[in-house]
Amino acid sequence: MPKKKIVLAYSGGLDTTVIIPWLKENYDCDIVAVCVDVGQEADWDRITKQALDTGALSCFVADVKQEYVENYVWPALKAHACYEDKYLLGTSTARPLIAKVLVEYARKEGAVAISHGATGKGNDQVRFDLGIMAFAPDLEIIAPWRTWELRSREEEIEYLEKRHIPVPMKKQDAYSRDDNLWHISHEGLELEDPATEPSLERMLKMTVPPEKAPDQAVYVEIAFEQGIPVGLNGKKTPPVELIQTLNKLGGAHGVGLADLVENRVVGMKSRGVYETPGGSILYYAHQELEHICLDRQTYAFKQQVGLKLGELIYGGLWYTPLREALSAFVDTTQKTVTGTVRLKLYKGSISPAGVRSPYSLYNPIIASFTTGELYNHADARGFIRLYGLPVLVRSLMEQAPTQGELPQRGNPPVQRDPKSAGTAG
Repeated sequence: MPKKKIVLAYSGGLDTTVIIPWLKENYDCDIVAVCVDVGQEADWDRITKQALDTGALSCFVADVKQEYVENYVWPALKAHACYEDKYLLGTSTARPLIAKVLVEYARKEGAVAISHGATGKGNDQVRFDLGIMAFAPDLEIIAPWRTWELRSREEEIEYLEKRHIPVPMKKQDAYSRDDNLWHISHEGLELEDPATEPSLERMLKMTVPPEKAPDQAVYVEIAFEQGIPVGLNGKKTPPVELIQTLNKLGGAHGVGLADLVENRVVGMKSRGVYETPGGSILYYAHQELEHICLDRQTYAFKQQVGLKLGELIYGGLWYTPLREALSAFVDTTQKTVTGTVRLKLYKGSISPAGVRSPYSLYNPIIASFTTGELYNHADARGFIRLYGLPVLVRSLMEQAPTQGELPQRGNPPVQRDPKSAGTAG
């Protein structure tokens, strides 16, 4: 009788390299390794061989880069979804798709469980578990970090060395990393002390430190259609290629670094350094375009939606009615977010260098200091009187000699404390 199967989310990194022999030692099952290619830099032939040499029954590589960009990255970009002001959700957007792919392979292979290498302290365990539950509530989820006796990356290395299994990393470079088409994250080592400056030259993989960037600025022009990037520098560009190109360009100019002490889903604070060069450029460009294409009330409400979507995506709640409803609202707002944005990149900074759209709400005839037919300066007096009516009524109440009695002409006003009046600007 064939053994039962466990599908393992396999990356070839330290954690999943340990998990294959650990599962074989603790479960009477065959291990099916599944590598989900969301754009990470990886030698899949080497990783496949490593999985088989370590004890996996089989190893599959699923290339879902385009699906990742179109169905997960673009919705986050259109919403301008961000977590705690800095994190552009690189890992967070990929995990729901990886969970979906794992379930697909589990069904194909007739597996009874899915295993992943997320730690018991991290966010990814939440994202993987919720994603798997959304599609396969009947499958068992095995997360070794929540049950085994290993307590550190150093102990994982010792575990492999005792079994004469090659360690897929150097001890002195034992950062915990996640990379995909959208970003690279770094945790561990000196980053565990928020008072310590990160060792960027040793750590970074995709981006140069800003001070090492070229002394000459570079310009890039990005075309959007309904909120989606579709071209670079006047040329139509497929989504995966577009992000890869911007990663190289932004990385070479030190763009897109974020050092963040964030609030994890499980309640603790953690520190990470994120490289998101292409993503940072696209977020900046998209926002510049929205500034001229969206009206004030839509833009203001969309900012709130983006904050909420950032929280949902970060917390693993991609496959929920609320996330889907908010994304539907965002899609509606993007119908006129079409145009071209030109940006300047220089030593880690991004600055606007021009934006245009056939749906621009910017009207130079109205905006000009020169009086025109569409705007009469005299109209502002009545508008301000009505707009500020609550301010006027409150002021009259405060200056009345008796509460509820409006001051009569000739009554001296009550002097307000100038310190409480605020400052101009």
